[in-house]
Amino acid sequence: MPLLSLPCKRLTLAVLDPEQAALESDFYRRNQRHLARWSPIRPTDYYSAERIRPRLEVQASAFAAGLAVHFALLDTDDGQMIGACNFSGITRGAFQACYLGYHIDEAHQGQGLMQEALEAGIRYMFEEQQLHRIMANYIPGNERSARLLERLGFEREGYAKAYLSIAGRWQDHVLTALINPAPSAVFR
Repeated sequence: MPLLSLPCKRLTLAVLDPEQAALESDFYRRNQRHLARWSPIRPTDYYSAERIRPRLEVQASAFAAGLAVHFALLDTDDGQMIGACNFSGITRGAFQACYLGYHIDEAHQGQGLMQEALEAGIRYMFEEQQLHRIMANYIPGNERSARLLERLGFEREGYAKAYLSIAGRWQDHVLTALINPAPSAVFR
């Protein structure tokens, strides 16, 4: 059973229990080649259920502590994992912010599923977690991400040279952010 489940129209966002490691392993093994150009280089066994289980345990602890929310996107028809959206690096106090990362199964691109998932995830982070700011960065040339973030209301805030090591090399990133439209002075 997921630790948290948010139903959407065509999918479910779920914080996976460590016992669901095989579900996540299956997703990444199916999509390893597809996601390679947007991901750090990983060891060959990185996506095995045995290596994923401890990461899910850390993610569960981070979720319980209010430090991160790692959502799996689950197909409502068959329960298969078809993507992920992660709200990580949650900082409280005067900042009330986090970073967003996401990816989707190659076979499910272009169907609006990630937008549906992110709308629900962002709503949860703003309303339930009471964050003020969500930051999302993308590699220049990743037009799908640029358009998606723009549709969601993210605004470009800058450009970072050699920001992350992706696909084996340091790559620049466009920096964007979305501000919670509801004013909030809650400090956790």
